[in-house]
Amino acid sequence: MQALNQERLARRAAVVVTDFGDGASRLLRQGDEVAGALGDAVREAFCTGRSRSVVVEGRTLFLNAHVPPPRLVVIGAVHISQALASLARTAGYAVEIIDPRTAFATPERFPGVTLHARWPQEVLAQTPLDDHTALAALTHDPKIDDMPLQAALGAGCFYVGALGSRKTHARRVERLQAAGLSSEQIARIHAPIGIDIAAEGPSEIAVAVLAEVIRAFRTRGVVAKEHAA
Repeated sequence: MQALNQERLARRAAVVVTDFGDGASRLLRQGDEVAGALGDAVREAFCTGRSRSVVVEGRTLFLNAHVPPPRLVVIGAVHISQALASLARTAGYAVEIIDPRTAFATPERFPGVTLHARWPQEVLAQTPLDDHTALAALTHDPKIDDMPLQAALGAGCFYVGALGSRKTHARRVERLQAAGLSSEQIARIHAPIGIDIAAEGPSEIAVAVLAEVIRAFRTRGVVAKEHAA
């Protein structure tokens, strides 16, 4: 199906609904209006990425979910990023590291990882963020971190996290507000980054960050579904 291939190439989720009775199929894109029980089942398929059969109004339908694989974009080629890249790849995430500081962003420090030794605005202009991407900003440098944070919030990334203390984040909030972001947008940033497991050292912090990313990915749409109930 050409339309489905176009959606997959563009990293957009789609669900193919096939009627077992007459074999007819149709493609549903994320955001398409679908009412009733079928709409509920389709929304669940988009959130979970699981394909399954459902019975709607006496007809058996198969929902084949095509959800882009999750991607983790890390801003900063730091020690935490080295551990995080390895863990995230093991968990099935495509990982990209972005850092214009060529002394840090080297293939020797990040073997086998997609590495961009360029400014984030250059990289993200070519490979935009999307709602199946998580972004972790880890440099502590506003000149490097702030732009991708704004881009991630604008793109609806399923997870946006930033390293730093509460005091550091308070200053970050001031900058983002001055840049025109709303309080609701800024509140989506997980800061301090990572689940609180009293982590110490880069490896443990990486575990905490990945755990928070996975939780965010697996619970996408849950809050909205609860509010609609």
